[in-house]
Amino acid sequence: MNGMHGIIFSYEKKTGLRELIEQRIHGSIPFGGNYRVVDFMLSNMVNAGVRDVGVIMHGKCQSMLDHLGTGKSWDLSRNHGGLTLLPAFAYAERRGDAGRFRGKVEALGCVMDYLKDIRQDYVVLTDSDLVVNLPLDDVLRDHIASGADMTAVCTSLPGPESDTYFQLDNSGRIVDVAHDVFTPEGFRCLNIFVLRRDLLIQLVTDCMAHNQYSFRHNILQDRKDALHFRAYVWDGYAARIDTIESYYRRSMELLRPEIRMELFAPQRPIFAKENDSPSSYMDGSCVNSLIADGCDIQGTVKNCILFRGVRIEPGADVEGCILFKGTVVRRGAVLRGVITDKYVTVQEGRTLMGHENYPLVVARGVTI
Repeated sequence: MNGMHGIIFSYEKKTGLRELIEQRIHGSIPFGGNYRVVDFMLSNMVNAGVRDVGVIMHGKCQSMLDHLGTGKSWDLSRNHGGLTLLPAFAYAERRGDAGRFRGKVEALGCVMDYLKDIRQDYVVLTDSDLVVNLPLDDVLRDHIASGADMTAVCTSLPGPESDTYFQLDNSGRIVDVAHDVFTPEGFRCLNIFVLRRDLLIQLVTDCMAHNQYSFRHNILQDRKDALHFRAYVWDGYAARIDTIESYYRRSMELLRPEIRMELFAPQRPIFAKENDSPSSYMDGSCVNSLIADGCDIQGTVKNCILFRGVRIEPGADVEGCILFKGTVVRRGAVLRGVITDKYVTVQEGRTLMGHENYPLVVARGVTI
């Protein structure tokens, strides 16, 4: 099949997400009122005609398993192919331990049998912590037309120093790969790669035979001269969720209409898991906020994102906050710059104050 097969990496890695990943892996963090972060990359694949997707998981993956289910919400529930969940503990014997993956190559090596059964000619490799609405079908067409061995999606927009940066020649070929640089320059890698299935298997097999496990070091850097690596530059909206501050900042950007129009483009819809909540009830004040179904708002809400089933009692005042499913803010409570995980209760008269540069995060199920 002259198409693409999707592989999403969603396992534990070092991030600054603190309380938000105490009971979940980063791809299953709620985002935007109705979504999980992984929904965006899954939707990108489905919109590009990808019909088979494997999700490599490890660690606290129960939340991800519950969310993805059979893949029905993304039209990936099929008798042959569709969505395949690849929990790493099933391959612990092959690795010799049950610790974290040292890198993407090691993760791919653990599912080599799965790679060999892929029916499509091309594979797209992505992380699950990127919020983007990307035309992956255009990336595949550009990759095939260029004749490159691998195409990496990158952006000219600046980002963290800890990211990977490319230097390109006039033809778009990647000639240098730098990581964790003091002064970022060049094109920032978005960790989306398209290559032939046969080449992927060959690279993973060779790396594993030499105890090499890092995709960035052992493939991008070590083989950039021997192979033709090309860049696809995407300067649209792309947000990596890897710290509390970036999660809060990127979430608040959704309150801007131009960002919502770009991220939720009607020609490439973002799909999410269905829910059967009733319509929200509003008897208070609600200004410039995203409100999911099933909320009960009788207090004051301004510049907030509320997930399903949030309750704001009369007299409560909430501004600049992100409240996950089932949060209850009782009478007289005041919240500023706060992120609450699921099923948090803020008692009467309490005041919680955070800041956009350092949001206050309340862990799941806590009563304050």
